Amino acid sequence: MDEIDRLLSQLKTENEQPQPAKPNPQPPAAAQSSGAIDRLLEQVKSDYDRQDREQEEIRQAQLKAEQLKQQQIQQQKREALKQTAQKWLKELDPFSPEGLWFERFAEKYESKLAAAIDYLLENPG
Repeated sequence: MDEIDRLLSQLKTENEQPQPAKPNPQPPAAAQSSGAIDRLLEQVKSDYDRQDREQEEIRQAQLKAEQLKQQQIQQQKREALKQTAQKWLKELDPFSPEGLWFERFAEKYESKLAAAIDYLLENPG
């Protein structure tokens, strides 16, 4: 019986001693707060991603507009050179060194006028 008394006494003293504090899981309010912060961070990230996409779309649209503008300027230059090219072709001696060279150059084009315009664009004056 002494053995049983000793074990009971040991259990009683262990129960009477203060237990070390166990780390408590986050209280419900903190867990809710953490979830709200996570949602807020996700929303901010989503907003930044959306803004980045919008800015990229704007930049692409501006780039496309600039390319179109450059094409229009090039087309206007070509149109302006059309009369100059026609005059240059009339005055070109086909048997001169320049005329012979131009004949070879113009083979890659759909017309001699288109070749003359490109030639004059590259070699103004």
